[in-house]
Amino acid sequence: MTVTGQRLPGLTSEEAAARLVEHGPNTVPPPPPQPVWRRVARAVGDPMVLVLLAAVVLTLATGDLADTAVIAAVVVVNTVLAVRQEVTADRAVRALSDLAAPHCRVVRDGLERLVPSADVVPGDVVVLAEGDLVAADARLVEVAALRVDESMLTGESVAVDKVAGTGAPSTGARPTDRGVSAGEPPADTVLAGTVVVHGRGVATVSATGAASALGRIAALLTGPPVATPLQRRMAQLSAILAATAVALCAVVLGLGLLRGEPLETMLLTAVSLAVAAVPESLPVVVSVSLALAARRMATRHAVARNLAAVETLGSVTLLATDKTGTLTRASMEAVDRWVAPGAADRDLLRAAALCNDARLGADGPDVGDPTEVALLRIAREEGLDPDTLRRAYPRRDERAFDRLRMRMSTTHESLTPGGPDLVLCKGAPETVVVPAVLDEPGDVLAAARERSHELAAEGCRVLAFAQREKGPPSSAGVAPGAGADPETGMRLLGLVALRDPTREAAAGTVRACQDAGIEVVLVTGDHRLTADAVARQVGISGDGSVMARATPADKLAAVRDWQQRGHVVAMTGDGVNDGPALRRADIGVAMGGRGTEVARQAADLILADDDLGTVVAAVEEGRRVYANIRRFLLYGISGGASEVAVMLAGPAIGVPLPLLPAQILWVNLLTHSFVGAALGSEPVEAGSMHRPPRRPDEGVLGSGLWWRILAVGALLAAAALVVGAVVAGDQQRSATLLTLGAGQLGVAWAVRSRAAAGAGSNPALAWSVAGAAAMLSAAVLLPPLQTLLSTTTVAPAGWAGATAAGLAAYLLVRGLRSEPR
Repeated sequence: MTVTGQRLPGLTSEEAAARLVEHGPNTVPPPPPQPVWRRVARAVGDPMVLVLLAAVVLTLATGDLADTAVIAAVVVVNTVLAVRQEVTADRAVRALSDLAAPHCRVVRDGLERLVPSADVVPGDVVVLAEGDLVAADARLVEVAALRVDESMLTGESVAVDKVAGTGAPSTGARPTDRGVSAGEPPADTVLAGTVVVHGRGVATVSATGAASALGRIAALLTGPPVATPLQRRMAQLSAILAATAVALCAVVLGLGLLRGEPLETMLLTAVSLAVAAVPESLPVVVSVSLALAARRMATRHAVARNLAAVETLGSVTLLATDKTGTLTRASMEAVDRWVAPGAADRDLLRAAALCNDARLGADGPDVGDPTEVALLRIAREEGLDPDTLRRAYPRRDERAFDRLRMRMSTTHESLTPGGPDLVLCKGAPETVVVPAVLDEPGDVLAAARERSHELAAEGCRVLAFAQREKGPPSSAGVAPGAGADPETGMRLLGLVALRDPTREAAAGTVRACQDAGIEVVLVTGDHRLTADAVARQVGISGDGSVMARATPADKLAAVRDWQQRGHVVAMTGDGVNDGPALRRADIGVAMGGRGTEVARQAADLILADDDLGTVVAAVEEGRRVYANIRRFLLYGISGGASEVAVMLAGPAIGVPLPLLPAQILWVNLLTHSFVGAALGSEPVEAGSMHRPPRRPDEGVLGSGLWWRILAVGALLAAAALVVGAVVAGDQQRSATLLTLGAGQLGVAWAVRSRAAAGAGSNPALAWSVAGAAAMLSAAVLLPPLQTLLSTTTVAPAGWAGATAAGLAAYLLVRGLRSEPR
């Protein structure tokens, strides 16, 4: 079957087979496979993992099998997560192959055949019909009312009309690169991955596989995954902690040997201090915080594909959002109409319903172009049933809408004996409201043009409608007006303005982002006027806040530019054209309802409800995660620093070995296990979404956290040394142990969220602090633990000192608290 009845010969089977060998299959080339061992080696090379591996060796050397098992488990979990992240990133490219049509109709050996789309080759003649998924880039040679949905590649929300070219390109030639890099594809070209929504066509294939527009987008998806801000900050902190731990081990070991302490004792002490200096619970806290945040986000219709990216949301400084379906509803509706002088509103609506190829579904979905569906709906709402009109005015002829004429016309037979037929025309005002089409005075044309410009400036798509009556058919059966252009001498009926309406919550969502200090930019493939109008309606303003007619390469370049200017970028998208930018962004957000598989695989976060407001909730969760990580860092590092300070300062006040290795590990176990992990469950700070995001270049210990850690660590160390000196004797080490542990638990209770009105807001923290306090007390009360840890019963003065240390640490931390970031 062909469009015009003229059969195109196409390729022979032998030619097709030879070209398949020459050009390869019509599939998106997959990324080169990465062996598992290489992925694991790359993950293990992370500084934090190296620190943990060192901690495994050190704890194993000290015989602390419990800590060894915990840290080893963390290493395994972190490595698995890192490898999984790489694997899911590779799926973004592989998902492009899913868009290829499984079969395609081609002409081979002069006959039309159905072949697998992977077997389509350059030079093939393909036959397109409504509903077909285009298998390869091709140049159109014949069309009949052909309209193609290119939104998956260009972002344009309205289907595009196609025309036949002047001739087929030479075999293997690429029609253009414009589909990816310089705007919408030419009118005589169809691209792989697009969908035929109306009409028919015949085309000659010009590019397949990697050479097609779909393949070139796949090439943009290659490259190493981008590290999240959290990953970069944790890597920097890990390197610092690793260097600090090694240095402290050497200092303590050297000082002990100079004092004449036994080598074995000092070696074990140095190893124990290294374990204390490294907050090995940090990965656990990060994992717990991210996992809980991901679960909470899932209940709010946001699915996190990459846990590390959850925290990234908290540091987002710029949100690049698309328009269709995100800020708008992705459905056209008629919002206004203008009736020409002397015309009737009913005639305008009748023309909108009759000069129309769509169908309203009775029980199922509507069928046809969204614009034409919207015209049928407005006619029905005003009391004109489209099906009744079509029975009363059956269509007898038509001139299809194409991009050269920018209008369509239909001829409808009058069922009234002797009554005139109707010729109806609709199209762009600039091609309908012209003297060549309309027989109207100049003032009517001027008024229509002025109103059309006003509606277009409001972001509407404007259609003009005209009508002419024709006499009945002659007795010879010749069609009225045969040989004459029916689109002349018409009477203007009016204008209909259509718009993809904004979501009700869109303006509030944009305002919430702006209140949180997040710059919002609209990025769309739509027209500039439409984009500007939508931006105004939802409150997006400012220079450079709207990017219209954006291609996949434009979006990718924009993300890179924003990142180079210091922004942490979140990007929303739903189509194949969004894939490269989604993967490049610090946090890619895909629409789960209407999004393509490519967009979902390239993204870090999927919105199951396609609601941009869900992004705001996710940003709040990201800020909560980061705040909880900083809580743990204040708690964990200050505690480790206090233990190191006690061991270094002890000899200066006459206490050669303030704590034994087993005692150091006991305090470390109590404070860096369940208590530390529970801090990852703290609720979000009140008012966190009314403060600007932290600076992208700010380190994880920035905004004054490092000096608060030093202040708290100094207080804990001083308290432990003072209490130990007061108690003295054989109780000195036990009192020092008790004071250090109590002080650190006081810090844990102090770093709670401001939103925590009481222990009930995070019961895990309350129970873990209580449990740690009980185990700390048991260390100096229970004979078995006294034997294991070389402790003894502490006098009331020691208990009082430990209690005072805990209270002092609590008050200091609460007094030094900064605004949550």
